[in-house]
Amino acid sequence: MPDSVYLDHAASTPMRPEAFAAMVPFLAEHPGNPSGAHGAARAAKTALEEAREGVAALCGCTPHEIVFTGSGSEADNLAIKGAAWAARSRAARLDGVVTSGIEHKAVLGACDRLARDGFRVTRVDAGPDGVVDLETLARAFDEHTAVVSVMLVNNETGVRQPVDEIARIVRDRAPRAVLHTDAIQAPQWIDFASVVSDVSLVALSGHKFGGPKGVGALIVRDDTPLVPLVDGGGHERGLRAGTQNVAGIVAFATALRITHDRRAEEVARIRALRDALEDGFAERIPGFAVNGAPDARVAGILHGTFDGVEAETLLVALDQQGVMAASGSACSSGAVDPSHVLLSMGMARGRALSSVRFSLGYASTRADVDAALVIVPEVVAKLRAG
Repeated sequence: MPDSVYLDHAASTPMRPEAFAAMVPFLAEHPGNPSGAHGAARAAKTALEEAREGVAALCGCTPHEIVFTGSGSEADNLAIKGAAWAARSRAARLDGVVTSGIEHKAVLGACDRLARDGFRVTRVDAGPDGVVDLETLARAFDEHTAVVSVMLVNNETGVRQPVDEIARIVRDRAPRAVLHTDAIQAPQWIDFASVVSDVSLVALSGHKFGGPKGVGALIVRDDTPLVPLVDGGGHERGLRAGTQNVAGIVAFATALRITHDRRAEEVARIRALRDALEDGFAERIPGFAVNGAPDARVAGILHGTFDGVEAETLLVALDQQGVMAASGSACSSGAVDPSHVLLSMGMARGRALSSVRFSLGYASTRADVDAALVIVPEVVAKLRAG
């Protein structure tokens, strides 16, 4: 049995060795600033633009449409705030923002800030299956809607949202609105480029697919009005001032390429592991139930309720046994409030407080699953027994 079982890949994945190797030279050997003019600067600039070209090819866009950021949260904030501010500068009454109740806190926090700044923000709940209701979403639009934001894959339940259909509805019902999607949980599981081809703003984060922490990207389609969050030297099309993290960006591009190239085989293997974990819990733990539509979940996430057990207590006990999981998004872990995602799905508060996410990734093994199938049922039984 392994000493530790890491089942929190949706929070952060281990770096792929190839991404780490690509990163090292730009940490240890190449000090140049890509905005400079000498040889070391030109070498950094070349590496930066080659990475941009590689990311763009995998994202189905042009290199010019890739804006590198310091995180996925920054990419989400730049997209939502930047598009809203740009809309308001064009037309005073273009002030509507529509999002879902299951979004990551980066999106909801950006929308809350816009609400405080006078924008009309509407949140649309998901159904019990974890999917945003499209009819309810469409009814939230009006002629003054400026920004629509719905994520591609939910970070807690792993449920996919019909973003391609949402893009069609936005075109028909709110033609002046800009559509943004948080696709941060998507690259490792689906061919996301084809799904987001009609989406104006798409956020990504490197550490979710084997890249480093602290590097994100935002696809900004040409002709999408956007106001920057950070002003300065005109970097990244003038949308994100500051010297680029060349080492991180090179590693980001490497991890994304490997994820793309190995996706089919890794998804099949990881889905089998996830299903084995799910089936094992169902057999060994009375009162265990899966959250989210089974046919809409990506391969690596198992989100379930353990009836009669508080999630935070369970997670602490599991950690003491070497099993690492989460009660929701990493940005919300440790909170005593139930998951806003589960509440948006209409789940009762008590059940939401008993729900845990187990997430697998490229580094997960059958030994991890086997160990979890021994430890988790034992810990749940002890907690229920008091």
